[in-house]
Amino acid sequence: MGSSTFANRKSWSDRIFDIIIYVVVTFVVIVTLYPFLNVLAISLNDSIDSVRGGITIFPREFTVDNYIKIFSFTGLLTGLKISALRTVIGTFLGLLTASMLAFTIARVDFQGRKFVSTFLALTMYVSGGLIPTYMLMRDLHLMNTFAVYILPGAVSAFNVFVIRSFIDGIPYALQESATLDGANDFTIYWRIILPLAKPALATIALFLAVGQWNAWFDTYLYNGSNEALTTLQFELMKVLQSTTAGSGGDYRSNIVSQATNQVSPESIKMAITIVVTVPILLVYPFLQNYFVKGMTLGAVKS
Repeated sequence: MGSSTFANRKSWSDRIFDIIIYVVVTFVVIVTLYPFLNVLAISLNDSIDSVRGGITIFPREFTVDNYIKIFSFTGLLTGLKISALRTVIGTFLGLLTASMLAFTIARVDFQGRKFVSTFLALTMYVSGGLIPTYMLMRDLHLMNTFAVYILPGAVSAFNVFVIRSFIDGIPYALQESATLDGANDFTIYWRIILPLAKPALATIALFLAVGQWNAWFDTYLYNGSNEALTTLQFELMKVLQSTTAGSGGDYRSNIVSQATNQVSPESIKMAITIVVTVPILLVYPFLQNYFVKGMTLGAVKS
């Protein structure tokens, strides 16, 4: 008992080190969370009172009028639907194409693996540029269509190589054993490779989801005049421009003028920022949990 008690005692240097670690971690947490909590507090505070400033992480005069006004804008609601739809479809299609292509070029019996890998690698360093890409989308009749959000980025060389690197770490004997048992290529891909590649798939899914959710420039290029295919980020960008400029006769300037007597431009920006940020933040815990489970499963199987 005495020896165990002595072993559990910490020296003063260990205690000081622990205190320093706690202080540093607390500081990092505060620095990380404070900007988000400050934006949330301003978005939930009365707009007239917000002009006075001095709001930290708690609203002085709580109200949800800012959000009520935000959701009264038709363009933002339409953008929310399109952004959510493109995020779900784009993430699923991107994962499917990247994982299938990675599985193909990871096969040692695939004769064209070196050529395909080299071709994919070149696309990471050579690009046609903005104007040729625009002309290609126009010639493919993808302008003013929802498909322009999905098809151009359906295959990413970077995502393919990330998944392929993980598949290369899976013993090829598993595929050979499945082949001897009568499994075809699709069965091997679906029932062996995908379950073992969950960590890589979760990581790529997060990249794809964040990229699709935050995208707005493709809307500006290809669907800028189509209000039915607008995205939430594109609407946010236009509202932020209008609140900054404060002039002009377009739809975004009218938003500010309509809200002048109810909410301030600053409260509009903060409320929209929360509306845009929260949905994608909710994805992180799910993918993180899935990522940990996938790593555990992969370690057991290997």
